This record gives sequence, structure tokens and C-alpha cells, in this order.
Amino acid sequence: MAAGGRWKTAAPSPTPRTPEGDRCPVTGLTWTQATSLARALGGRLPTAPEWEWMAGRGVRRYPWGDGDPAPGHANLRDLGPGAPTPVGEHPAGATPEGLHDVAGNVWEWTATTVPGSGAVVRGGSYQSISLYARCIFDNEVPQALASPGIGLRVVRSP
Repeated sequence: MAAGGRWKTAAPSPTPRTPEGDRCPVTGLTWTQATSLARALGGRLPTAPEWEWMAGRGVRRYPWGDGDPAPGHANLRDLGPGAPTPVGEHPAGATPEGLHDVAGNVWEWTATTVPGSGAVVRGGSYQSISLYARCIFDNEVPQALASPGIGLRVVRSP
């Protein structure tokens, strides 16, 4: 981040990567790359409201319920190894519908954009405090940002 709370312009995008094998989230993608990958996989990025509904159904504080994060719930700061982990490593944090890693592990790009070349990410990452893992919390980042802490979740319509 630059002085005054503004994001710096991103450097050229690194090669997207999946750390620790194919069970880890794909990271290192800009918003445009994440949008293209979702499309190539036969889907799309969720909108921010769709992501919030998927995470908490409008009633849960966190994807697993209302209790604060504890070991086994999410890969968050002080609850994980400080890097992305394979999907499903925190089974107590799954939604009642069976979706894993909705909170923590990596932020997830959404299709929701904001003026000034930004986009909304949801869910928090392995470096996030528990506030960022709440279903209603969103964050704005530059669309050109490619980070090891940002990945994606693909939505497919029936």
C-alpha cells in the first residue's frame, strides 16, 4: 500500500500458481486473468452479493455459523501456517451446504467492480484477521493486483 491508504500500481503479473499441488487454490491472478480462467472452466466469478449469499445465506456471521474462528475453522492469521493450504484442510469451517475454505486461505475475486479500476474480493486470506472472514465483509483491491493471497471461486449455472 502506498501512503494515504492507496494501493500501489501492480507490477507485471507473475505466473499464476497453485502452491503445494493441485488441491491448493490458484493464486497470483489479476481480476482479468481470474475472469478468463473462470470462463475457460465453464463458469464465471460470482458477484459480491452472490458470494455473500453463498457464504452465509444472509443469516450466518461466518460460513460455519456464528462462533468466532478457532483452529479447524479457517486458515487465518494466527490459525494457520501463514501460506495457502490445500482446500478442505479446515473441515470445521465448511458451510452447512458443504463448501470449503469460504473464509480464510485466500481472498476470492468477485465479478463486482468499483469505479477507478477496482474489484471486490471476499473471504479473507491466510494473513487476515477474523473480521475479514465474516460473510458480510468485503474489500476493494485494484483489478491489476496479482497476489499469492488472492484466488477465485468459479460459479456455474445449471
